[in-house]
Amino acid sequence: MHADPEPTYTQPVEAKVKAMTLVSYLTGIAGIAALQAVAADASLISFLPDWVEMITLPLLPTALTALAGWKARHTPRPDLPDSQR
Repeated sequence: MHADPEPTYTQPVEAKVKAMTLVSYLTGIAGIAALQAVAADASLISFLPDWVEMITLPLLPTALTALAGWKARHTPRPDLPDSQR
């Protein structure tokens, strides 16, 4: 009836999830740094149309995160039968 007070987790966090989380965090930090640099000098991105800036800013971290997840190796699961690996 009651939940186990100390659940045990036997499954490790998959390498793909770790890689995507790290890249997402780092690109967020880089994005903040870039925005602070651009705030001081707006001429760095003034050549871009406003709609391109709006699309590019959130797309870059998303693309880098997806790339990190795609390139990271899949964590093997020897506990699963061959048909489910």
